[in-house]
Amino acid sequence: MTLADFFSVAPLSWNGIAATILSGTIVGLERQLMGKPVGVRTSALVCLGTYVFVAAANTLLGAHTDPSRVIGQVITGIGFLGAGVMLTRDGMVMGVTSAATIWMLAAIGVIIALDHFLVGIKLAILTVVILVGMDIMEASFRSMQRGVHRRFQGKKPDL
Repeated sequence: MTLADFFSVAPLSWNGIAATILSGTIVGLERQLMGKPVGVRTSALVCLGTYVFVAAANTLLGAHTDPSRVIGQVITGIGFLGAGVMLTRDGMVMGVTSAATIWMLAAIGVIIALDHFLVGIKLAILTVVILVGMDIMEASFRSMQRGVHRRFQGKKPDL
């Protein structure tokens, strides 16, 4: 075994692995700093895992399979993972944003597996812009603080 064989990750690429870990870290860092579920580790692993499944299916199965079927199954599986993140507390559904973030991380993994590394990184940045931007808007505009987005100060009001 040569040194090159030892460091080979075929059918994956080191560029793809780096892009998925970077993208997951970008999104996960925002989530972790905000004290939300789905931090850096989870985000990087969801992104990387999706990349591995799709890239391996594209390369290893090639003409023997339809890559869109693999992508469809990944989307379904990630949907179940996201559903597990959501819960109901005092009549309010919590964790929908975390579930949507997990779904977006999987989408980023898919796009990177299709050899669009820079697009995946840009999507990660856009995801953070949306998450942070909406937090700023909800804090700034009273009309954005209705329903489940209401910020409670002190004692919780009777509903």
